[in-house]
Amino acid sequence: MTRLHPRPLLSRETWVDLDGDWEFRFDDDDAGLDDGWWRAGPEAVPFDRTIRVPFPPESELSGVHEDGHAILWYRRTADLAPAGPGDRVLLHVTAVDHHADVWVNGVHVGAHDGGHVGFALDITHALGDGAAQTVVVRAVDDPHDLEQPRGKQDWQEEPHVIWYRRTSGLWRGVWAESVPATRLDGLRWTPGAQPGAVTLDATVTGARLSPDRELEVVFRLDGEVLARSRHAVTGDRVTLPFLLSDARFDTEPDRLLWGPDRPTLIDVELTLWRGEQRVDTARSYVGLRTVAVEDGRFLLNGRPCVLRLVLEQAYWPRSHLAAPDDDAIRREVELVKALGFTGIRMHQTVADPRFLHWCDRLGVLVWADAPAAYRFTARALEATTREWMQVVARDASHPSIVAWVAFNESWGVPDVAADASQQNAVRGITGLLTALDPSRPVVGNDGWEWVAGDVVGVHDYTHDGAVLRARYGTRDAVAATLAHERPGGRRLMLDADAAAGLPVVLSEFGGIGFHTSAGDWEGYGAVTDEEAFLARLRDLVGAVHDSTGLAGFCWTQLTDTLQETNGLLDEHRRPKADIELIRQIIAGEEH
Repeated sequence: MTRLHPRPLLSRETWVDLDGDWEFRFDDDDAGLDDGWWRAGPEAVPFDRTIRVPFPPESELSGVHEDGHAILWYRRTADLAPAGPGDRVLLHVTAVDHHADVWVNGVHVGAHDGGHVGFALDITHALGDGAAQTVVVRAVDDPHDLEQPRGKQDWQEEPHVIWYRRTSGLWRGVWAESVPATRLDGLRWTPGAQPGAVTLDATVTGARLSPDRELEVVFRLDGEVLARSRHAVTGDRVTLPFLLSDARFDTEPDRLLWGPDRPTLIDVELTLWRGEQRVDTARSYVGLRTVAVEDGRFLLNGRPCVLRLVLEQAYWPRSHLAAPDDDAIRREVELVKALGFTGIRMHQTVADPRFLHWCDRLGVLVWADAPAAYRFTARALEATTREWMQVVARDASHPSIVAWVAFNESWGVPDVAADASQQNAVRGITGLLTALDPSRPVVGNDGWEWVAGDVVGVHDYTHDGAVLRARYGTRDAVAATLAHERPGGRRLMLDADAAAGLPVVLSEFGGIGFHTSAGDWEGYGAVTDEEAFLARLRDLVGAVHDSTGLAGFCWTQLTDTLQETNGLLDEHRRPKADIELIRQIIAGEEH
């Protein structure tokens, strides 16, 4: 199987996959630093186990399948020689939870904080003679730290209520690439409101720039060149506005726009030149689409778009938050489409870039969460802010992402209803996300206790369609519900005046338990057979489809996840009823 590039938005042809078997060791006494576990060569300390990266040690597929350890050490020897004279070698760690230190051949090459977005290190200075180089990673992930953004990873020994088994250490791919010393090091695409308009922000790293440095950008659609141009590079950052002029924008504008029904992607080749010498070449892609909110509606490409989302926990029974393989990632996106949804809400975890690639490629809208901490402290707020900045920097170019979700159900801000500091934290991170990315709406605190943001998200797990119709059937009913109802036991609005005119999305509802067993959490209620399952699904989804007061919905949830047996699919991604019948209900074709 040919693996998808781990960074699809900025890829080069040659990269080295470092996943597979690594030496491994727990460090419960925190002795490894003092005892030199980071050393390589003849001084290397024996490691007593083997782990299969990128699977976390708590998972079955890792080969370790053991929980409760805070400090983890990894070691692997690999060929990491530069491909050519003057090239640099970059080591990429796609995700490691939570703090990581990295050594190469006994040289400390860098560290990183944040468990859900990766990092890259230039390790060239640490490379020894010959091809074989030893990489050591020390990961620290305190299982009980509630100030650390952890999402739905449980802090108790066994999963309880709606929290799951942990995903520690290296849990997404490790890879390396040999790159020119002067190179493209990052990019960001921002589509504009005018048809064909898009802005590229690119960073260039390396030697001191000379006046003859140029960046060539070539846009292609189905192999046909739409535009080609060269631009002078005068600094380490280049901002280039493009207007892709083509008659099809006038005659067939939808053909070139990105959306769920037609996810058009334009391929881009970027080449850095020094005179007529090719310095670096990379590939990317862009989807031309705009997102906005207006008069209670969610707009995609300037038109009202009623959201049909499903809650995506991105958890697999044998590998936890790490996807089992590339095929599983693509299949997950295909199942979302097959079930009749137009999108997902990525819930309390950060999507794999390959997953976002398939959402881009197949046309699945994404509301992007980031994992929550569960205490409100300066340290928790700092970690949450840092992780959000990393998420936006990495993922903002994906056309599939149409909203950022700053907080969920007041997690991390538990006293937000009464505490001005916590309210300011929600406003602050919501404002930060808007500042980092003004092109997308931000959901400030999804579920209840709305303080700030561009969308009001409401969580309501009533299992009576008549109640949903009464609460959300019309705009007036929605306004009354926001003002007076407490479907989750909490006030829905803390600042109703500031939310006037914003779209309201029923952003969690449903959650029908089916195929349950002893020990399953029954917070959502349950049915006992397929007929009852479909009848309740039809009742609840039909009520929301009938609403004229909502801008969309998000069904809970896509798959069973441990004790939460409320998925449309079981944990192995098998539908709990005829998938075509489910699709018709979700898509509203019965109305």
